[in-house]
Amino acid sequence: MDEARAYYASYPERDHYAEFLRIGGVLSLADGDRASARTRFQQAISVAESQSANRFRLRASRDLAQILADDGDIEGARNVLAPVYAWFTEGFDAPDIKQAKALLDRLNQT
Repeated sequence: MDEARAYYASYPERDHYAEFLRIGGVLSLADGDRASARTRFQQAISVAESQSANRFRLRASRDLAQILADDGDIEGARNVLAPVYAWFTEGFDAPDIKQAKALLDRLNQT
């Protein structure tokens, strides 16, 4: 992660920076640091929004929504994920979109 962070700091175009931040969140979550994971997912969403990188925004929103749902904030999870999912009008067979839909379906059942 440190090498990747140094790379992005020196590279003017950050095409996949949102995904880098999201993966950092996944690693933080695996280490049990939920607060850091949450922060990284939020950062990833912000970067993806600024770059109009909707696929990366969906992934980070899905991961943040899952944390929120796990913490009992079902409404917050829906509010994070539903608007991003609604942006997509095609590609519903893509794994990222299927995963987001499955999570939204579970959230809507509670």
